[in-house]
Amino acid sequence: MKISGLIAAFFMFNGLAAFAQQQTAIGTSTIWGKIDGVAIEGMVQGPSTEVTPLQVACVFEYTEGDIFNSPPALPAAVNGMVHLDHDLKGIITDIRKSGKFAGHAFETLLITPPPGTIAAKKLLLIGLGDRNKFTPDLMTGIASVAVREALRLGVSSYAFASDLKDAGIDSPTALVTGNVVKGTFEAYRTEAYLKEKKMSLYKPLTKVTLLAGPAFYTVAGEGIKEAIATFNN
Repeated sequence: MKISGLIAAFFMFNGLAAFAQQQTAIGTSTIWGKIDGVAIEGMVQGPSTEVTPLQVACVFEYTEGDIFNSPPALPAAVNGMVHLDHDLKGIITDIRKSGKFAGHAFETLLITPPPGTIAAKKLLLIGLGDRNKFTPDLMTGIASVAVREALRLGVSSYAFASDLKDAGIDSPTALVTGNVVKGTFEAYRTEAYLKEKKMSLYKPLTKVTLLAGPAFYTVAGEGIKEAIATFNN
């Protein structure tokens, strides 16, 4: 069953058809604006199905069943991290549970997905650390790591999924997405400065896509637009 079908089935089963009608449709996308020639796109899509050269996904340090236990995690039907883990044959849970990837804040792991698993050519996991110590400010630094890794890999675009809601973190969506934009372009401008000094070489980005779930797309867009205005004023 496709993700859209799973979502519909979940809402119907729980008698929340009216709430489901308020959701933004999967596949909806908007270019909210540009910073330094780079388009910032909002997309209602899961990290397992987004077609991109590089998918960034964020995970906390492992606790037993953390992405599956609902609540506080989102139900499986609307949980992008659950789908990502499933489509990669459980590898994300395996490497986290075994300690091969601890998920410490700013820790990274690059995965090359086998053909026929997920839509992205590369998957970059970035650790968020201890979930009990999370603050929205952390996402500024996390986004900086993401864009620097994207430039190092030579991609012209990438998609970013914070996965906070999937993990059951009741985070302020607009602030989080605004911080992601902030961290992305503060780091990008630093690289541009170094390039002017002939101390950095990279392929310029054309687009950064921020993924959001159906229930959070509109609010995420508000945070993105506010951050874009800050950079362009």
